[in-house]
Amino acid sequence: MKLEFHTLDVFTHKKFSGNPLAVVLGADALTTEQMQTITREFNLSETTFVMKPENPSHTAKVRIFYPGGEMPFAGHPTLGTAALLAELKNKPGCTIETTITLELKAGLTPVKISRIADRLTGIFTAPVVPFHTDANLPPMDLVAKAINLELSDIGFDNHSLASIEGGPRFFYVPLKSREALARSAVRQPYWSEMLAPLGGLEATYLYARGGENAGTHFRARMYDPGGGIPEDPATGSATALLAAQLLTAEKLQDGTHRWQLEQGYEMGRPSDLRLEADVESGKLTTVRVGGSAVRMMSGELEL
Repeated sequence: MKLEFHTLDVFTHKKFSGNPLAVVLGADALTTEQMQTITREFNLSETTFVMKPENPSHTAKVRIFYPGGEMPFAGHPTLGTAALLAELKNKPGCTIETTITLELKAGLTPVKISRIADRLTGIFTAPVVPFHTDANLPPMDLVAKAINLELSDIGFDNHSLASIEGGPRFFYVPLKSREALARSAVRQPYWSEMLAPLGGLEATYLYARGGENAGTHFRARMYDPGGGIPEDPATGSATALLAAQLLTAEKLQDGTHRWQLEQGYEMGRPSDLRLEADVESGKLTTVRVGGSAVRMMSGELEL
């Protein structure tokens, strides 16, 4: 069996930046075990497998894998896969304005894709509106030890520790400064002790105000060593879930809110993400995440 694949750098318009993604086309005949094996072979944070949609009015059915297993939803795989499918449907160099509708395990996910000149961008609507969970949060002094920081580095304004779900689940740790964010690192055995009360949650998202660019609202880092991702250059799903944290901490009013975020800068893979959230009657109703993508490699794998 021979299968076509492509790789892209996502949440960037510059090659060798952003978050790399592998996309395998025509994957209908693959088993779950084969998909997991191929994912480990690519050895990227995520690999997607594109199949025929269950509903012919949709673009494709997509399964998302990371080295440790399957994910119901993830941001950069969703954006990157949709961008690739839009490009493959259109002639090189032509302007693109289209919606790619993906059937994900977390739910139906529309992705608006546009290409003007050589810039390919997209924005997806998160399939699940994020919400805070009732997980037991670890003590802040243990969190500080687990991420190689001081207790005084954690928290700012009304931002505090949180466990948030929206398909996947992440542990959120706000930091007082970008300098503290740059110093952060995973420290064992404190890391495992920190995550114990969170019921198997591994992915931890750290963020601070500001960024490299003047228009950036937050700089972030995401660690998931237990899932085979020591650090992720760009985490679109965690960015989407951050909207629930911002709703509470920033006391968002009704209307549409927009933020620019950076991730991956500390690891030499600068990524730029935009987050949008609609609030009605004091509640989140819709969350969207967008950014650019650029194709890198194409080839064929043989099983």
